Amino acid sequence: MAEAKRIAALNTQAQAERRRERAAQKLRKNLMRRKSQARARRAGGADETDGLPAAHLPQPDDTET
Repeated sequence: MAEAKRIAALNTQAQAERRRERAAQKLRKNLMRRKSQARARRAGGADETDGLPAAHLPQPDDTET
């Protein structure tokens, strides 16, 4: 019984370590993205967008045929 508890504790510790590693990786990725955005703003460039593109909003002079 003690062996099973020890194994369960090791599994829990391993899962917690994997969660910490994933969180650290996400934070590093976010930091790199934010630094890149800041550099682009200082240089006057446009931000690199992630995800879905923005919707096209029709302008008053747009006509559909």
